[in-house]
Amino acid sequence: MRRRARAERAAMIEFDLILEDDSWQAIPDLEQVCQAAFEAARKVEPATGVVSLMLADDDALHALNRQFRGKDKPTDVLSFPADVMDRPLLGDIAVAHGVSVADAAEQGKALADHLTHLLIHGYLHLMGHDHETPAEAGIMEALEIKALASLGIANPYLTD
Repeated sequence: MRRRARAERAAMIEFDLILEDDSWQAIPDLEQVCQAAFEAARKVEPATGVVSLMLADDDALHALNRQFRGKDKPTDVLSFPADVMDRPLLGDIAVAHGVSVADAAEQGKALADHLTHLLIHGYLHLMGHDHETPAEAGIMEALEIKALASLGIANPYLTD
């Protein structure tokens, strides 16, 4: 299923939702959750454009992770930034349902909140952020925390 969530204001992120795994529909108001995540992310790292968002199963993310990162295992989220000449496309984000559900349960949080975090994380990758070094990770995590806080979602990096 493909749907484009059109922004009412020009300064919003639009997204093409590709729902490859119907299990994602268990999240009430799924499209609104996604839009809120992208808008929170945009507020901490401004941009306008379109994100192609695929909500899939673990097998799809496993295949993408193997093909593009050389890692033979499923992962929660992958981001593929677009070339500047492809604007207004900002890039592609793919999220795995099973990995996300397991991680949310392990962390004791709602799946919608975890998806929000993953979308903010993925968006920041599209904007050029990374977490390969401690300094990069600190910058990226601070932006994630700020965006999540704007939605009333707790800091995911705090451990008990």
